[in-house]
Order: sequence, then structure tokens, then C-alpha cells
Amino acid sequence: MAKVLAFLIWPAGMAVIFGAAALLASRLRAWPAGPGSRLPWLDRYAAHESPGDSRPGTALRQAVRFIVVIAVGAAVAFGVMALVGKLVLHAGPGLDKPLYHWAVTHRIHAWKGLMNSLTKIGNTWSTRMAVVSAAVCLAVTWRRYKWLPAFAFLVLSLLQRYLTHGLHMVDHRVGPPGFLHGTFPSGGSERCVVFYGLIAYFLWREFSGRRVTAVWSGAAVAAVAFNEGYSRFYLGMHWMTDVLSGWLYGILLLAVFILATRLVMGPARAPAALTAEAPAALRAEAAAARSAGTAAPQSAGTAAAQSAENAGSSPIRGAAMDGPQ
Repeated sequence: MAKVLAFLIWPAGMAVIFGAAALLASRLRAWPAGPGSRLPWLDRYAAHESPGDSRPGTALRQAVRFIVVIAVGAAVAFGVMALVGKLVLHAGPGLDKPLYHWAVTHRIHAWKGLMNSLTKIGNTWSTRMAVVSAAVCLAVTWRRYKWLPAFAFLVLSLLQRYLTHGLHMVDHRVGPPGFLHGTFPSGGSERCVVFYGLIAYFLWREFSGRRVTAVWSGAAVAAVAFNEGYSRFYLGMHWMTDVLSGWLYGILLLAVFILATRLVMGPARAPAALTAEAPAALRAEAAAARSAGTAAPQSAGTAAAQSAENAGSSPIRGAAMDGPQ
């Protein structure tokens, strides 16, 4: 019976995630996303450069703004996780060891083999391949700020690596038997939240922008993260508090990168809204180009007509002057 209970945690967790998403989506469906921002206090600080402005100076200013927000947010996340680490080191063993013993003594062989395969979703190389693929695709398909996805993924990869290493040094914890090094926080759980979450956020911003789609995108990321945390715990790779800390760590980093993206790009817009609400600067530029294109032929035609008039009227005027007096 205990083995069945350990197995049922996985489908029960998935049911809770997608059930909650369905309930929230059904309530939001009656409130279609409007053109107004839900966070006006935040969007006041967003960059005001035109999205069509591709000058190097503009992109550099936006990149600096992005980096500053990331640096401040990363410092806050590190401080929070360092404090959580102290709590886990002192209070965690009393919870972790009984749960670990229960999990490893109530495994189902076939289910363990499946978890061995599914847990690879959160491995370092799996997330790197997903990030590289997403960066290339988004750089091609994004209509605005094409440089931002690849830049954000590069910054995230470097930040996540060295920030996590710093946490391992500040809050060093010995892991379960067979997985002794670097267990706090759970790297696989954290990577699934922040890397797949940022990919989902970028895709949602570009191709949907609707709140209902955001709910289902978040549910998909939550399901991947839950699967990763459950599999790491079921296989005895992490203590339970390491898994919970990994989810919290990933949420903090993801929130920082979403905030930085929002400050650079402003609120998300549905593709139809982006088309309907073209920036005034771009419309003025297009109108000026059309005016310049029509003015040149008119000027040339006017000059030619004046030349012909002068050439044709001079002999007549000369003849009139030389005629009989």
C-alpha cells in the first residue's frame, strides 16, 4: 500500500496543477485582455524608445537597463536563498531523513526506471539545448527586440551557474547517500522553473499575450518542475527540503528576469493589438517617406512645365515686339 501511495503522489500533483489551471482559466476567459496595463506603476519605468529603433545606442541603453535590474534582483535572490539555507541546515534533517527512508524503501521498480528517464529533463545539458534552440527560434520570429532572448538566456546561464556555486559555498550541505555534493538547492528543480519558465514567457509574449494562455503556459512549466522535483526525491538524489528550496530559487530568478524584460519591453500585447496599435513614430516615419516620394516627382514636373512655358512664349513675345508700329 505504501508503494502505491508513493506512486500516486505524481498523478495527484499533476491533477492539482492542471485542475487549478483549468479553474483559473475558466474565470479569466470572461475577462479578455485589454490594451491597458495591469501594472501601470511598473510600466512608468519601462524604456520609451521606439521598438523599431535598431540603433546601437538604443540597444545598448536597453541592455544596460536589463543588466542593472538583473544584478539587483540576483543580489536579493542570493540573500533570500542564503537565509533559507541556514534554516534548512538546522531544521531540515528532522524532516528529510524520515521522508528519504520512506521513499527509498517503497519504490516500484518499473516506476523508478521511468523516473530515471524523466528526471533528465532538468539536467544541465538538457536545459542548455532547450535554451539554445529557443534563443535561435525567437531571434528569427520576434518582431521586436530580436537581440533580447539570446542576451537574456546568456545572462541567465552565467548567473545561474555562479550564483548556485556561491550558494553551495555559503550553505554547504551533505546530500543523501550516493549524492553527497552540492544538494542545496536542487539544481534540477531550479533549472526547470527558471529556464523552461523563461522560454514559456518569451513564447507567450510574442505569440499570445492573453491571460488565459499565460495560465496554461504556467501550468505546463509547473508540471515540468513538479515532475523534476518528485523524480529527484523519489530516486533519492535530493532531500525534500532541497527540492522545495530549488523551486523557490527558480521562482525568484524567473521573477527577476520577467521584471527586467518587462522594464525593457513594457507590458505584453496580443499580436492583433500590436498590429492595431502601431507606434506613432513608425506611422509618422512612413508618412514622411510617402510625402518625400510624391514631392520629388511633382517638383520635377513643375520645373519641366515652367521651362517649356518659357521656351514657347519667348518667340511670341519677340514677334509682337518686332511687328508693325
